[in-house]
This record gives sequence, structure tokens and C-alpha cells, in this order.
Amino acid sequence: MDEKLDVLFVIIESHWWLASLGFIIFHIVRQVLFIPVVIICIAGGALFGGLIGSIYSIVGLTLSSLFFYFLYNQMPRIFGKVLAMKERWFGNRGNLSVGQVTVLRLIPFIHFHLLSLCLIETTKTFNKYARASLLTNIPLAVIYTVFGQFIMEFSPTAMVGVLIFLTALLLFMRQKVVVMKWEQFFQKEKQFKRG
Repeated sequence: MDEKLDVLFVIIESHWWLASLGFIIFHIVRQVLFIPVVIICIAGGALFGGLIGSIYSIVGLTLSSLFFYFLYNQMPRIFGKVLAMKERWFGNRGNLSVGQVTVLRLIPFIHFHLLSLCLIETTKTFNKYARASLLTNIPLAVIYTVFGQFIMEFSPTAMVGVLIFLTALLLFMRQKVVVMKWEQFFQKEKQFKRG
């Protein structure tokens, strides 16, 4: 096994341009192959190192997000399953903030393009979406690329602790919106007129 890895590293070192381009393209193709983003980022850290792997992952994830944006705008009916998943997970409570999407992208089992759809609904324009995608992809790429080899060695207790921390951070960064029913609004108005 070590010999195969040595051969792989030699190929990458001698053909770094092709390996880099292939890795970025693999980020775009990975959704067809149903490979989670986290695995690709961890592989990028193992193959290219923390800094270069993070840069390649950020570029690949952002290109993947932009590709999703164009596909969604061209064929919105095809993405019915993603829309149904969004309704099931988040309901009609309004849009997620960019900060919330950033935190949710760090949780490995949340669908990457479900969060891209949330960004499309939040940002409304392509330029804002592209900027938000880049910003939300940076922490995901850096954390899983640099610390990917250590995540595999975490104990189950440490993983539960990380998930609890991310959930608390998600709740802290949510948009503060007050939803009031029509009847409640007018009852409060009548109480103010009486007093």
C-alpha cells in the first residue's frame, strides 16, 4: 500500500499542473459520483498539503456552486427533490443567513447543494451569490483540508462535542425574525387603543 501511495505522490509532483487541474475538476464532477465534499477536501490536504489543498478546494467548491447556480436557473423543475428537502429541513421560516450557511457547510451530513439553494434564495443576484458561495466555502475547505487527517482520528465523544458546538454556533448566528399572526397583531393594536 505504501508503494502505491509513493507512486501517486511522485506522479503528482512530476505532473503538478495536471494533478491540480484534475483535482479542481473532480470537485465539479463529484456530485455526479455522489462523493461527499468532506472526503474530497481531506484528500486535497493529503495530496497537496494544507495551504495548496485549501486553495484548490476553495476554487473547486466555488466553481461547483456556480455550476449549480446556472443549472438551477436553466432547469428549476429538475431540482424538485432539493426543494422538497429544503422544505422538510428548514420549512417556511425564511431564508438562512450567509453565516448560518457557513456553519451548516461544516457539518458533513448536510447536503452541499441544499445549502447552495438556500444561498440562491437569500442573495437574489448572481454577483451576491458568487460572493456568498466563496465566503461560505472558505471555512469548509480550510478546516477539512488542514485538519482532515485529524478528524479521522477523533473519538466519538470528540465528534459529538464538535457537532454540539456547531449546532450552538448555528443557533447563535441565526437571523432574528419575529413572526406574528394576523390576529395577534390586531389584538395588540386594540389593547394599545384601550390603554
